[in-house]
Amino acid sequence: MKSWKCFFIPSYENITTWNVSSLSQQLLASVKSSLNLSVFSKRSCRCGRPPTLISLAGGLPNPNTFPFESASITVTNGQTVTFDAATMKRALQYSSSSGIPELLTWMKNLQKDLHNPPTAAYTPEKGQMDMCVTTGSQEGLCKVFEMLVNPGDNVLLDAPTYSGTLAALQPLSCNLINVPSDQHGIIPTALKEVLSRWDPSEVHEPGSTAPRFLYTIPNGGNPTGASMTAQRKKDVYELARQYDMLIIEDDPYYFLQFDKQPWTPTFLSMDVDGRIIRTDSFSKILSSGLRIGFVTGPKPLVERVVLHIQASTMHTSFPFPPNLLMCVYVRVSVDVAEWHAPSAGMFLWIKLKGISDTQKLIMEKALEKEVLLVPGGVFMINSNEACAYIRAAFSLSSPEQMDEGFRRLSSLIKESL
Repeated sequence: MKSWKCFFIPSYENITTWNVSSLSQQLLASVKSSLNLSVFSKRSCRCGRPPTLISLAGGLPNPNTFPFESASITVTNGQTVTFDAATMKRALQYSSSSGIPELLTWMKNLQKDLHNPPTAAYTPEKGQMDMCVTTGSQEGLCKVFEMLVNPGDNVLLDAPTYSGTLAALQPLSCNLINVPSDQHGIIPTALKEVLSRWDPSEVHEPGSTAPRFLYTIPNGGNPTGASMTAQRKKDVYELARQYDMLIIEDDPYYFLQFDKQPWTPTFLSMDVDGRIIRTDSFSKILSSGLRIGFVTGPKPLVERVVLHIQASTMHTSFPFPPNLLMCVYVRVSVDVAEWHAPSAGMFLWIKLKGISDTQKLIMEKALEKEVLLVPGGVFMINSNEACAYIRAAFSLSSPEQMDEGFRRLSSLIKESL
């Protein structure tokens, strides 16, 4: 089994001057000292190299041997984007671990326009907003988890939550603690009750087991489709300040919100302390196959994520189906199921009445009915516990398929009662 201990050897270096969040200093100090910028990256990052310099250092392939000469892409509005030979050579060559500089600049401007984060105006020492490009938001999450989590740490996350998050956290030997949620996301009073196990004045004491961070999907949560309200985000952020913990804002469905703008403010937009690490994705709106995600957070932490990327290294945009809920209401009786209309994302979280566990129902009987859904248990920390929920995805199905699919589901539920 792979050991994760290599990530946790103390390394203070030049990070102790960051005085916004003292817990963040401790987190940074727990990242392995050997995760330093490679000599090749140091060389490639140097600016102002004389044109006469001949580099025999880096192991870059000769771009003249690449078989791609140019490319032309036509987008849905009819516009054509052309990449000439010089651009192709640069795009296909190894680049900075944090991403192509022009792309990073564009993304930083995008984040400022969308979220106006207070940390954008901070100095690097105080947690200035920084970013890096990742292979989808999932890679960003994995790198953040590897960077922050020590074996035995207590980690808070909304329940139920994305199965990929559980898969990334469970090998790290941490203790996963559920925070109850409803159709509006994490319930602040429930979070406060969970945190009451610890004394806020003692979270920095040696041996403290207070959680280091809270993980949440604030918009169109997977699997629930829940979206947090602005007030809940403010309440959760204040609790994070009280217990000096980070918030990992995993927001891959941000661009799939169904309400008209302006949208609910993000955690990043209210981050005055430099305690938000945000992951975004273009996989849902641009291309799943391109796997373009990005991490935004305090510069000292993002720099460490880049080191992890350096050491190691999912859907087309669609409008909300206006007849989705009509299909559910018509086909699935409220006597046998209950649900809340999602305001973002791709999922509907349905609780079946009178059925304590949906595992066998979905994995066996639903297949016989030729309708595919996901049993809710896979999104729980303990997947062996009985779960009365199922997840339905509506992003790929036509209105006719949705209608027929929910008809089959309704028939299946009634036969099982």
